[in-house]
Amino acid sequence: MSTSKQEWQDSTLSRVTQRFPERREEFQTDSGLGLDTVYTPEDDGAAGSDYNESVGYPGEFPYTRGVQPNMYRGRIWTMRQYAGYATAAATNERYRYLLDNGQTGLSVAFDLPTQIGYDSDHPLAEGEVGKVGVPICSLADMETLFDGIPLDKVSTSMTINATAAVLLCLYIAAGKKQGVSPDQLSGTLQNDILKEYIARGTYAYPPRPSMRLVVDVFKYCAENVPRWNTISISGYHMREAGATATQELAFTFANAIAYVQAAVDAGLPVDDFAPRLSFFFVAQNNLFEEVAKFRAARRLWARIMRDRFGARDPRSMMLRFHTQTAGVTLTAQQPDNNVIRSTVQALAAVLGGTQSLHVNSRDEALSLPTEESAQLSLRTQQILAHESGAADVVDPLGGSWYVENLTDRLESGVLEYIQRIDDMGGAVVAIEDGFQVREIGDAAFRHQREVDENQRTVVGVNQYVTETPPIADLLRVDATAAAEQVERLRTLRRERDNMAVQISLARLADAARSPDANTIPLMMDCVEKYATLGEICEVLRNVFGEYEPAAGL
Repeated sequence: MSTSKQEWQDSTLSRVTQRFPERREEFQTDSGLGLDTVYTPEDDGAAGSDYNESVGYPGEFPYTRGVQPNMYRGRIWTMRQYAGYATAAATNERYRYLLDNGQTGLSVAFDLPTQIGYDSDHPLAEGEVGKVGVPICSLADMETLFDGIPLDKVSTSMTINATAAVLLCLYIAAGKKQGVSPDQLSGTLQNDILKEYIARGTYAYPPRPSMRLVVDVFKYCAENVPRWNTISISGYHMREAGATATQELAFTFANAIAYVQAAVDAGLPVDDFAPRLSFFFVAQNNLFEEVAKFRAARRLWARIMRDRFGARDPRSMMLRFHTQTAGVTLTAQQPDNNVIRSTVQALAAVLGGTQSLHVNSRDEALSLPTEESAQLSLRTQQILAHESGAADVVDPLGGSWYVENLTDRLESGVLEYIQRIDDMGGAVVAIEDGFQVREIGDAAFRHQREVDENQRTVVGVNQYVTETPPIADLLRVDATAAAEQVERLRTLRRERDNMAVQISLARLADAARSPDANTIPLMMDCVEKYATLGEICEVLRNVFGEYEPAAGL
């Protein structure tokens, strides 16, 4: 619905004055021009122009312009650099370094065995321990990871999915060891298993029992860990696999609909858990499309929650999201170019209103980032926050004819995809049929063909190519780290109370077999007895089975 500018002014100008009364002189351009908190159609002076009410104002439904009225004027986004490698002790040192350099939240990268539920001494873990993240096998590892970092004062994001419930229990238990109660903990658990079947592949169990574990976490945290974001529904990995911006939003929201419906079907009132849902998106190279994508995402989610699920709490309709710059765009050729790519992407996230941000490092096409590269990525965020002016005004690109048009067209394309998935029977059925995988595969093929045929320029790869000397100072994971991790694990098994561990694991198996039982309290008992992640996941594999993708997916 649209109204004339005059009608819009008559009905809303008093609200604007009440919500944004000040021209705060501490926010100025370099020339000393004072800046309002937000700019609206009333500021352009173009009599007779139309203004789409679906754009609205920041902090008001449908939140196109932001979930808070003053956005970064009230609080700068959380600067959360993703990190983890080698051992819990080495990663703890990196966290302390980043916090000392101004990082405002932690983000844990786990190694591949931890992500799929194997201990570091499992045969399938060989060669992967500590390589792409930190190995966490037990409460002892989690205690080391956060040694000296007060968990009641830091917000932690954990990128973990198939084994998310176990890692959450380990984190809660580590907090208790510090004297921090669960209701004092704040952070985010990715816990988004559906996208693993679509794009990422670090699944363990079939989709339906995996969905049960997601809902178990919702229930447990609603009662015991109220400040915790119980899921971060991710479009990032699907976009990294080749999805378009439209597909990223559509498949993310189709998955989100499935999670919300599963929780509602399990008897949870929507407004009891929806305020703790969060999202995770990528910021790609096309600055304006990415800004429009984030704006469309907020509007879509607000309407899905209000109109589809009957949410009444405004917090249930507010889409809050973390953004990471695009790893898939980083090139081994001319790696310094990656600094520019990541800066443009980070700017898109800021202009689009992200709540937290990770900026990738220049050397990540070649290795895990060095300490110096991680610091440069953090400095990129700090310069955007404090020197660029991008954070001084809410939704600075709002009202741009181009951006508003892109926002509307992205929203329309997303809704068409969601309807197709609804017609199939929902996200889980579509995943089992391979729909999302095929769509993303087709988009990835088109993109790569454009690069190969020079229809799409990638600087330093297919255009402007030069011989560039390799980066000399790359991070190398110490070859002895894995052996040390395995020895610590074996020592733990010798020294713990193994009878108590076996009793706890047996109780967890019984709970897993009972559809009405919540598995999380039983997992908590297991981890506090120092049962390992691999042992807990083996119990669940024995009950739930192991996922095997259909041939051809």
